[in-house]
Amino acid sequence: MATSTGHHGPLTGFTIGVTAARRRDELVTLLGRRGARVVEAPALRIMALEDDIALRRATEECLAAPLDYVVATTGVGWRGWVSAADGWGRGAALTEACRGAVVLTRGPKATGAVRASGLDETFSPSSEATDELLTWLLARPLAGRRVAVQEHGVRLDDFAAALRERGAEVISVPVYRWAPPEDPALVRRLVEQTVRREVHALTFTSAPAITAFLETAAADELLPATLDAMRGDVLPVCVGPVCARPLTDLGIPVVWPDRGRLGALVRTLTDVLPARSRQELTLAGRPLVLQGNALLVDTENYWLSPKSAALLRALAERPGWVLSRAELLRRAWADSDADEHAVEAAIGRLRAALGPHGSLIRTVPKRGYRLALG
Repeated sequence: MATSTGHHGPLTGFTIGVTAARRRDELVTLLGRRGARVVEAPALRIMALEDDIALRRATEECLAAPLDYVVATTGVGWRGWVSAADGWGRGAALTEACRGAVVLTRGPKATGAVRASGLDETFSPSSEATDELLTWLLARPLAGRRVAVQEHGVRLDDFAAALRERGAEVISVPVYRWAPPEDPALVRRLVEQTVRREVHALTFTSAPAITAFLETAAADELLPATLDAMRGDVLPVCVGPVCARPLTDLGIPVVWPDRGRLGALVRTLTDVLPARSRQELTLAGRPLVLQGNALLVDTENYWLSPKSAALLRALAERPGWVLSRAELLRRAWADSDADEHAVEAAIGRLRAALGPHGSLIRTVPKRGYRLALG
């Protein structure tokens, strides 16, 4: 595998799947600066409404009579709405209509966008959950009240229906919507890499992206294997608890940062991944680190295949101990029909990948292999 020199980043050795569409480049750059290898597979893409007819119609409906409540669900959606209204010469009127209403925001991004447009929010749930916004509204008299709901990529039909059942007039404002990815093959490939444990983590910045990823796995009859991987070796990392809900509802352990920001998501990865897969060794007084799929020696990074890394990790757990071919086969080929000859070939590839450090892997005739650090 490739060898590089220079600074070891905190994520050197780790391969991370990125499913985001919006701000994907920013996330990929943040991960790359920390040494990670990134597999890009946008699970969805955001499509603006081609001619904005539906959005303009909803905006005019909002301006036809005073609004009582306005719900902002995303920062990008709110900014898009205000920008579109400005383009039609209706921006000032929309702002005044919202100023006369009670404004609710879902999370800090929506709150920031609302404040940037010169408005103040009355309520924003700490959980960033749409359900809490609904609960807050349902506790108020709604009969005859007009409520504008800025949608965030998917229709909020259940949200609107609950308000209408209480007598409210609901105006759904569709600023953008999700569409299938431009290259579905990338998502299928990431699903396969997840099943084979070739990625260490998957990042998600929206709940619809998780749903699309799992639907791709199901279409390829890989959903059980994908979920099994995400329960074990492949860490799902989400931007926040609302994003994580499709996975937590399935009992999948998920981590997320305290703040729903890309930088915070990357810091969470930086904290969690090395703790899951990092072994420190010493060779003749020199420190060696096996992290993810890379051996870090001085300023050199020896990137290994997942199989080679699994073999080296097994040997590194007890340096100097001899592991038989059968034991290495069990440890690195758990779900394969490979035989002991595959171990011999893989050890050869591991030695080659380690370059001048390949001699660390010693053959013990008729017994197996050991990691020699003396």
